[in-house]
Amino acid sequence: MSTLSVDGVTIAYDDEGSAAASVLVLVHGHPFDRSMWRPQVERFAADGWRVIVPDLRGYGETTVVPGKTPLETFARDIIGLLNRLDVESFVLGGLSMGGQIVMEIHRQVPHRIRGLVLADTAPWAETEDGRRSRNALADRLLDEGIRPYAEEVLPKMVAPSTIERLPAVAEHVLGMMLGTSPEGAAAALRGRAERPDYVESLEDAAAPVLIVVGGEDEYTPVEDARRMHDLIPNSALVVIDGAGHMPNLESPDEFNAALRAFLDVVSEGE
Repeated sequence: MSTLSVDGVTIAYDDEGSAAASVLVLVHGHPFDRSMWRPQVERFAADGWRVIVPDLRGYGETTVVPGKTPLETFARDIIGLLNRLDVESFVLGGLSMGGQIVMEIHRQVPHRIRGLVLADTAPWAETEDGRRSRNALADRLLDEGIRPYAEEVLPKMVAPSTIERLPAVAEHVLGMMLGTSPEGAAAALRGRAERPDYVESLEDAAAPVLIVVGGEDEYTPVEDARRMHDLIPNSALVVIDGAGHMPNLESPDEFNAALRAFLDVVSEGE
């Protein structure tokens, strides 16, 4: 684990693989940390990529900043980190909230992105009901702590069949959630309640796009992924059957195969 200070926030991150290799940046979701990408870091660093995975502000080992953290702030943190690491161009992927942060980074610096990986996420602006729900959940986390919420949503974060089939994965997911600061998670929820619409910028994306979704995902159903695939001209869609909201952990071999094929396409297209 390494750290760098960006705009007063100490960002914890892993940076594995050859410093001279092409760069793959992966952004975790809520309420997790960078360890959710361990199967991908190990695979693609061994395959010759430089893989960078940060903890977002408020999560993991990065500074907790209470209040409200908009997606654009998360995006600036990651861009600032990559600037400090002298990384100019990169393939960028994210899951759930991480995918929305990826869309915001793409909106800010599209010319630096060689390819986009959008896993179990959606580009549409938050609805009024969604705004109320996220702010209410933020209040709940500050009042109750993270455990009641974490235990409640575990069967939605990973498919119930995953909990039975791969208890170690379910324990990892629960452990990440329990290790998350309520203040950091609440700040992110309040920021996401105000998230903009990314449809227009994705429709104009010059880089190729991979959309991945778990076939049993309740948060971002397959139908949402199909809608996103339809609106992004240069996109591919992979549905991972039997997985819930975290296919990269629930079905890492299938997820990695889809990502490997996409990275090959990115490399061949340059």
